[in-house]
Amino acid sequence: MVAALVIAFFVFAGLYADVLWFSQLGFLPVLTTEWISRIVLFVVGFIAMALPVWASIQIAYRSRPVYAKLNSQLDRYQEVFEPLRRLAMFGIPVVLGVFAGVSVSSRWELTLTFLNRTPFGTTDPQFGFDVGFFVFELPYYRSIVGFASAVVLLSVLLVIATNYLYGAIRVSGREVVISKSARVQIAITAGIYLLLQAVSIWFDQYATVTETGELITGAAYTDVNATIPGRGILAAIAAVVAVLFFITAAIGRWRLPLIGTALLIVSSILIGSLYPWVVQRFQVDPSARTLEAPYIQRSIDLTRDAYGVSDIEQIPYKATTDATPGALREDAETTANIRLMDPLQISDAFAQLEQFRQYYQFPDALDVDRYEIDDRTQDTVVAVRDLNLAGLGDAQTWFNTHLVYTHGYGLVAAAGNQRSVDGQPVFMQSGIPSTGDLGEFEPRVYFGEESPDYSIVGAPEGNDPVELDYPAAGDGGQTQTTFKGDGGPKLDNVFTKLVYALKFQSEQIFLSDVVTNDSQILYDRDPIERVQKVAPYLTLDSDAYPSVVDGRIVWIVDGYTLTDQYPYSNKQSMSDAIADSEGLAPTLAFDEVNYIRNSVKATVDAYDGKVTLYAWDEEDPILQTWQKIFPTTLQPMSEMSGELMSHVRYPSDLFKVQRAVLGRYHVTDASSFYSREDAWTTPKDPTAGAGSTLLQPPYYLTMQMPGQDDPAYSLYSSFIPEARGEASRNVLRGYLAVDADAGNVDGERADGYGTLRLLTLPEDDNVPGPGQVQNKFNGDPSISAQLNILKQGQSEVINGNLLTVPVGGGLLYVQPVYVKSTGETSYPLLQKVLVAFGDNIAFEDTLDLALDVLFGGESGAEAGDNEVEPGTEPTTPPEEGAPTTPETPATPTDEVQALLNEASQVLKDKEAARVEGDWAAYGVADDRLAEIISSLLELTTATSTPTG
Repeated sequence: MVAALVIAFFVFAGLYADVLWFSQLGFLPVLTTEWISRIVLFVVGFIAMALPVWASIQIAYRSRPVYAKLNSQLDRYQEVFEPLRRLAMFGIPVVLGVFAGVSVSSRWELTLTFLNRTPFGTTDPQFGFDVGFFVFELPYYRSIVGFASAVVLLSVLLVIATNYLYGAIRVSGREVVISKSARVQIAITAGIYLLLQAVSIWFDQYATVTETGELITGAAYTDVNATIPGRGILAAIAAVVAVLFFITAAIGRWRLPLIGTALLIVSSILIGSLYPWVVQRFQVDPSARTLEAPYIQRSIDLTRDAYGVSDIEQIPYKATTDATPGALREDAETTANIRLMDPLQISDAFAQLEQFRQYYQFPDALDVDRYEIDDRTQDTVVAVRDLNLAGLGDAQTWFNTHLVYTHGYGLVAAAGNQRSVDGQPVFMQSGIPSTGDLGEFEPRVYFGEESPDYSIVGAPEGNDPVELDYPAAGDGGQTQTTFKGDGGPKLDNVFTKLVYALKFQSEQIFLSDVVTNDSQILYDRDPIERVQKVAPYLTLDSDAYPSVVDGRIVWIVDGYTLTDQYPYSNKQSMSDAIADSEGLAPTLAFDEVNYIRNSVKATVDAYDGKVTLYAWDEEDPILQTWQKIFPTTLQPMSEMSGELMSHVRYPSDLFKVQRAVLGRYHVTDASSFYSREDAWTTPKDPTAGAGSTLLQPPYYLTMQMPGQDDPAYSLYSSFIPEARGEASRNVLRGYLAVDADAGNVDGERADGYGTLRLLTLPEDDNVPGPGQVQNKFNGDPSISAQLNILKQGQSEVINGNLLTVPVGGGLLYVQPVYVKSTGETSYPLLQKVLVAFGDNIAFEDTLDLALDVLFGGESGAEAGDNEVEPGTEPTTPPEEGAPTTPETPATPTDEVQALLNEASQVLKDKEAARVEGDWAAYGVADDRLAEIISSLLELTTATSTPTG
């Protein structure tokens, strides 16, 4: 009893902590609704299983023959079983009931959505039912039938076992003798089971429109003309056989139901399997393109509707490959906003220049956002300065990790299209305390992606602050603070302290004198985890990003409503669709989907952890259903401030799923779709290394697409032809972009937001794809020679993201090139920019210069780095003796170009000598390379413009 009480208290402590957490956030109805639903369904499942099983055993036992003649073996079984009979007769139903209750309670979401279902207003083309029938009703009906079938099957098995044990069923040689009571009970139970199977087979007809076939998801020709009618016939046969079992219960003859059962089995083979195979093999396969066309058209139309791409604008784009002077004049704003700071590469630069202390950190992958600065939209690379408790080393005491180091500090933002003269990011918001162009805002980050598992904050008025706020400048001191918000459950009594001491298995929470009645405990602090707990019905985007909104740092999280039961819509593995070189996505609630909507925008306040859910797609029937279940948790979009709207963006995971679908479903003609003559795929990331199969991620850029009047914050990706076996042509076939800017008006979404535009390139246009362009960059002798110079002194040259921009009537490729010296405190510096247009390439110090070289000396537009900002002193000085990067002329002279070409050849000779072991030739080549480098340095020093 003591052990049971201890276990019960631990369970209670966890549940009570959940109540406190949800109550503090204002989402207690979410928890109570789930708990009540689970409890009710557990009781229903328990009774629905235990009661029929118990009744079946009781009926079998009470109707047993009193004077049955048993063989010696059954006598011994009875002797063993009889002392346990009462326990078994009640224990078996109870155990089965518990398992059934747990199973049923786990279907609480399915049950609640069925009870609160909302019509889609769209009918399926096969049966004429509303799509909501397949999404909400059919799965529920099939689960009910499946559960009932399990109950009846277990009941009939236990009835047979009980009757056999007590002599109601006897086997005498080849003869089976069944008593009347046993016959009636078994026949009725078997008849009920077959009736349930008839209903199940009948429902299976409707499931054909959501099942994945060899060609499409949904009912194709064979399904419509053979499988669906066959299942209807089989359902009727099963119902007839069930009636025969009921007749047997009355007349006592087993011949008819046994013959009927055999007929059902044979029919299921002939009608359910053989006949569809014959139709497919001998009727469909010879004329598949013609016969399947109507059903393929259904799949095309409904797939595009389910993934929200039915209204995509397809724009034929005859991309020019000739780089003529002044070609970019009409795209001046787009070229001025091309992002050069790669958020996957400059995290080390943020760390070295803005980390300041070992107990701070920045994420490996930074985020992209935009801000209105001086009446201009400025694309930025942003990150919060979060805690890194591992940096404390041996100072990681309980007091320090949970009471002192409680929060990160500040948001750091760098201009995406600018660089300093030495290649560092140009910071728009930086420093401790935080200063910059983003105005005044609360800089403390108590809720971040790397926050400690829990922190205890707050103190009585007048107490000395305990929490580290930020390090003081110069003298190594610290500024202390006390949390003033409402961010977690209060530890205002002994019982609550005991509950959390048990939850986190730390007696210090209970014993520490710093933990007072004014203390709060902050936990579950990751923004994605926080939103997931209060909105369990959502699948969340894999990337939460921080923004400064209305004087606060908030995390913005996109939430999706999904289903895999949309008729005729092609199913996609979501985890595969969103995986790319930026990283594999976490495991989702369910993997295969064929309907997706970005239905919710959520925000998490970085200071007090407040979660706000906004209904973004109020027309989504799945969201409307959940709003009926949780009516107080969602706010309308009209409550969103204009500043929040200006940072909301089209989510990348949704875009990745849509581009995966459009690879094939950009084709709207059934015949062309069947032959896959124009199937596309996303190119592999050319910067991920040889042999990599990771896809190139989509990128956010401010640009003007054909068909747009002005540049807009957009998300884009490109397409190349789908590979045929080992062959793959890396030429562009499509360019997909979506308007990601939601505007800046309170509660009003911009008209263009979410507009998808697909540029389709002609088949005879061999515009190079990202892979081809990267190969050109890597293989060009002039570029290789300059890169080898940058690599002197063991420096590492890093290729940034390869951007594709539709400007100048064609497609411009831009790739920043970073140089990173050796040493633990080194970080990448942007030194060069590679550009390509058609077959022409250029490699210069700035994008503006590279564009001018590429377009015949005058591009007609200025890039954002046409005037590089002066560099700032790095926080960590460069290592003594670290190599410096020599400057090269923007436009190589003939003499410089000749030296570069010679250097390239000397490097090849040097490597060949090393391979052959000819060390004399190796030394000669090495000496000549040193002479070339010396000459280049003299020339570049003489011709370069002095810099600050």
